[in-house]
Amino acid sequence: MSVDSALVYRGLDIGAAKPDAATLARHPHALIDIRDPAEPYSAADFRADALQAMKDITARGKVPLLVGGTGLYFRALQHGLSHLPEADAAIRERLTEEAVLIGWPAMHERLRQADAAAAARIGPNDAQRIQRALEVIELTGRPLSEQQRGGSGERFPWRVLKLALLPADRAPLHARIAERFDAMLRDGFLDEIRGLRARGDLHPDLPSMRAVGYRQAWEHLDGATDAAQFRDRGVFATRQLAKRQITWLRGELDARTFDPDRPGLEARAVDALELFLGASG
Repeated sequence: MSVDSALVYRGLDIGAAKPDAATLARHPHALIDIRDPAEPYSAADFRADALQAMKDITARGKVPLLVGGTGLYFRALQHGLSHLPEADAAIRERLTEEAVLIGWPAMHERLRQADAAAAARIGPNDAQRIQRALEVIELTGRPLSEQQRGGSGERFPWRVLKLALLPADRAPLHARIAERFDAMLRDGFLDEIRGLRARGDLHPDLPSMRAVGYRQAWEHLDGATDAAQFRDRGVFATRQLAKRQITWLRGELDARTFDPDRPGLEARAVDALELFLGASG
């Protein structure tokens, strides 16, 4: 089952590193291609869909295998969601207008002054999350981080084995990120974006188009960057995403971590699985 905020969207293929049709035919995945990119998809939507998918999988006598890198989705699934207020269109529109004038980094600084804990987890250009955090503060008068701490108290009905890849040396990771981005460009990533833009109903403020790589490609096709700048910004944004994922994984104290660049990765993962299954028995 995919736990990835980009893979839920149909048409986000090359830039989201979506498994190809042959792979999906051999190994069916839940929660891939379930939303049109013009539609929003929240952590609450994911939790509801994921719980149902896991029930369906276990009803067939199978074990759900969750794969992905969206930490918010994993956290929402296992610990539930805080009871935060619904989105307010007027507040969001005003915050967006302010950001156009002063930039999202300045909006991030405003968030830091009101909720330092939330700002520490959110990048200075992560418009969607900055906007939501400021919106919640305006609607409730309380910091978002304070309201998120408790979760919803909903019980997660499965025991979990968490396996995480954490490279000890960032250099090979950074090299792979650059190689992957260049491969995406060779495979037609910009043509994919051109096709999405040609629909006429998508715009860069949609959650789907804010995904790493897609945001930078949209800006490039708008003429904001040349080819070299686009490539560099795309690689940098991907490295920043990987950094945030690593930080999140290090906070998962019950996760078994493995260095992917050390030999014997598969054997070590199998040992962890057998130990877990033995303890479960």
